[in-house]
Amino acid sequence: MKTEIPIFFTIDEGYAPYLSIALASLIDHASRKNKYIINVVYQGLTDESMTKLQSLEKDNVKIRFTDIAEKIKPIEKKLKEKLSETHFPISVYFRLFLPVMFPEFDKGIYIDSDTVLNADVANLFNIDLKDIIGGIPDISISEIAPFIEYIENAVGVPDGKYINSGVLLMNMKKMRDINFESHFLYILNKYNFEVVAPDQDYINALCKDNILYISTKWNAMPIEGKKGIDNPCLIHYNLFLKPWHYSNIAYEEYFWKYVNSSLFKERIQKEKDNYTDEKKTNDHKQIEFMLAQAKGIEKNEVTFKTIFENGLETRLGE
Repeated sequence: MKTEIPIFFTIDEGYAPYLSIALASLIDHASRKNKYIINVVYQGLTDESMTKLQSLEKDNVKIRFTDIAEKIKPIEKKLKEKLSETHFPISVYFRLFLPVMFPEFDKGIYIDSDTVLNADVANLFNIDLKDIIGGIPDISISEIAPFIEYIENAVGVPDGKYINSGVLLMNMKKMRDINFESHFLYILNKYNFEVVAPDQDYINALCKDNILYISTKWNAMPIEGKKGIDNPCLIHYNLFLKPWHYSNIAYEEYFWKYVNSSLFKERIQKEKDNYTDEKKTNDHKQIEFMLAQAKGIEKNEVTFKTIFENGLETRLGE
């Protein structure tokens, strides 16, 4: 019997072209020995895009589409009560609710759609996971002092132990058993922290000491002015360094390898051609804003670090 490997993506129509590249690369490296169940959880995806993405299916790779509005209904009341006062839309937190939205799976992988696979995702799935979650340290912030100070002094996680939420190996059964989503909603509603990366900060703060750290080869990111690592397993075009916006960035060849055969080729090329210098300037301004925001938050009296280290709340698994 083939091993079933559940993989989750969450997208809207704007990211459909890039998901096509992620899926094509995933399928290209998928072993015939396994069965891959790809769950695309979406908002506002057109029938045309859905049909194009569905056409990528293979005998051992099934692509399922789930409208988040339907899947979220069982916990919709709770979400509206708890998230109504936050600064971020509900969609930011969708990956945190995957275990309760898909109770048929005990283990699964979440992947952002701005990614390319360069290895069989089964190798990630087969990692033994006894902790709540498995993740990869976020190398995109590893040499940026304000972000390091923020994660250490506000999130309360040591440098090098702060994971990126774009690729997650999820112990879905354990997350259900410990009522992960309820604990998250309780903390969110009670404190409504200022955060730089909303879902990512909550995952790191709540799951500290219950995270399995996985090789950075499974979440390799382009960093401005730096060469990429050799033989990455998964490339994640995190933040603003997207190959459909910028040229001469690390790992761009992995992305363009799949564009010519994509049914979204014209949309991808048009996006690249129309990404103006003004938009690139705005990207840099946004980074500067995030840096300034990080510096301010760490000075707050109430942060993830203060509530946990002062014994006001307990982390998951403690």
